[in-house]
Amino acid sequence: MRCLSPLFFFALFSYAQAQSSAKQTIPDFKEKPSVHWTFRVATPIIASPLVSDNLVYFGALDSTFYALDTRSGKISWKLKTRGQIRSTPLVTGNILYLNGGDGNLYCLDKMTGKIKWTFASNGEKKYDFADYHQSSPILYNNTVYFGSGDGNVYAVKADNGTKRWSYQTGNIVHTTPAIDNNKVFVGSFDGYVYALDVASGALVWKFKTLGHRFFPAGEVQGSPVVAKGLVFIGARDYNVYAIDQNKGYCHWNKAFTRGWGLANTIHDSVLHIGGADERVLIAAVPETGREYWKKPMEFLIFGSNAYSESMFYAGTTIGKLHGIDARTGEKVWTVTTEGYSKNRLKYFKPDDAYRDDIYTIIKSNEHFLEVEYELGGIFSTPAITPDLLIFTTTEGTVYCLRR
Repeated sequence: MRCLSPLFFFALFSYAQAQSSAKQTIPDFKEKPSVHWTFRVATPIIASPLVSDNLVYFGALDSTFYALDTRSGKISWKLKTRGQIRSTPLVTGNILYLNGGDGNLYCLDKMTGKIKWTFASNGEKKYDFADYHQSSPILYNNTVYFGSGDGNVYAVKADNGTKRWSYQTGNIVHTTPAIDNNKVFVGSFDGYVYALDVASGALVWKFKTLGHRFFPAGEVQGSPVVAKGLVFIGARDYNVYAIDQNKGYCHWNKAFTRGWGLANTIHDSVLHIGGADERVLIAAVPETGREYWKKPMEFLIFGSNAYSESMFYAGTTIGKLHGIDARTGEKVWTVTTEGYSKNRLKYFKPDDAYRDDIYTIIKSNEHFLEVEYELGGIFSTPAITPDLLIFTTTEGTVYCLRR
């Protein structure tokens, strides 16, 4: 199932109408927030934080899951697993579900970290060095759904960890599932997007990506988002696809020329697309893909956005968190990491363009990732509350910003 890219058009008036149609509860951080506290671990943090009841939860590449007090930044409790944690936890009531990075799904008491039960998959693994995230668990009808490095999508009973069903794809599943209209949507590194029956796990349809000369399999690395009867998902073949939720065919696709568009979010009936190597941020009409606006970014985007009334907040892998006007795409303010401030001139000019001798300094893709780690790159989605913005970085620091 394949499709060609449509023409894209600018429609600011329609965008303003779409933005005004939804009610938000978190006021905008219109002024640049200040650092309330920081917390440091010894390894990079790829996973996104989650806030619940004055605790912020996150996992790190040191195989440890942390719960910090949002008021002080001090550890409330922590749990050691046997694998690097690259996913976001799920909280419901007093229960927390965690993909531990070691092939186990953990059910924990969110206040104490006490393990209630674990579910073991057939093991976790990475596809390659650029396989940054793992699948995060989601909850629907007392069932927890998640993908695994063993190639399976799992549905597990939320109360006792018993498996309801599993579905085997052709490769690693590190996308976070999305559920709508009795279907579970996931992408696999085998190059397919899958729609599965939410109750039985039976295949409803699967969609094959186009592939690319550098990535002929068209590995699906971006997580799906669902709206307007469509599934939006990015793959390594430089495409973002809008796939019919019921029949599995492509309505439109956005083709990039320089790299991946894996970070996609829907808010107020607007699709936001983060282009990685393209270094752009796009606001588009979900039904057609036509652009409201398209803004340059100084570096790569791999995390999703956090939203308030009329702004959103996005991080880049150079170590910058931006507060952005959702209507226009203009940056309102920027917070930089310590790693960026300390190390950026090793690799960049003052305007964040690469140094002229950069290819004598960075000689491989793996080294490029190490540089992003050094800069305190933001690969995660910020957590937002009425008073706080919290984000994690690859320098191993959690930043808590206060209004």
